[in-house]
Amino acid sequence: MSEVNGIKPTGLPPVPENTENMRPLTDVSLMNPAVMEDEARIREAFENHDWAEIKSADSWVIFKVMAEFVEGFDRLAKIGPCVSIFGSARTSPDHPHYKMAEEIAAKLVNLGYGVITGGGPGIMEAGNKGAKENGGKSVGLNIKLPFEQQPNIYIDHDKSINFDFFFVRKVMFVKYAQGFIALPGGFGTMDELFESLTLIQTQKIGRFPIVLVGRSYWSGLIDWLKTTMCEDNRYINPNDLHLFNVVDTADEAVEVIQRFYSRYMLKPNF
Repeated sequence: MSEVNGIKPTGLPPVPENTENMRPLTDVSLMNPAVMEDEARIREAFENHDWAEIKSADSWVIFKVMAEFVEGFDRLAKIGPCVSIFGSARTSPDHPHYKMAEEIAAKLVNLGYGVITGGGPGIMEAGNKGAKENGGKSVGLNIKLPFEQQPNIYIDHDKSINFDFFFVRKVMFVKYAQGFIALPGGFGTMDELFESLTLIQTQKIGRFPIVLVGRSYWSGLIDWLKTTMCEDNRYINPNDLHLFNVVDTADEAVEVIQRFYSRYMLKPNF
């Protein structure tokens, strides 16, 4: 598939711009493997299962979840202070956002921090590349997906972990990072960003720094948070809008992390 503005499309069928005359799925569209798999999952959700079948399937899921937690805790327990970098998997290496992520990661590891990413392509690859090529710790928390995601080549071989479950992966992102930097991205980036914000807002974790890179990209979301969510409906407090910082450059992003550590008389220990 071709790229548009350096952004790679997914393997899913495109959503029509004009939906007025949308027709139901045809036999031809159902031949698309992504559509067929999605249809199968929906139908399975409505099927009746007896108790023995449910118990057996759920028991295996429990053990798989436990195994992923155990491996994650074991591999990351002594990793030292790290910063998680979030961003799109679809960003090409010649895109400015890719260059920015690579520069941020390089600056972080030169100051002694490790870098944690989702382990895939795009912004994640850029973060791992910047860390790896500058001699820092490069961690990749890869998720198995039917499209997009393959581990990139810039992850330290002993710090590459594959996950089946998004929620286990997100625990690792948060548990072993002392800062979060979000570059432009899609649903996955928003999921990781708001997971971090929610845990800090509800005081489940400490108030670690959250940095959004690219004012032009984030301004619409921030305006909506401020106006619709905060002022119009009061679903968040005005102080919640201070849980994150918005910057435009790599130096500004790293400075936010450094200020946090300096305030608490902390410094990286590797």
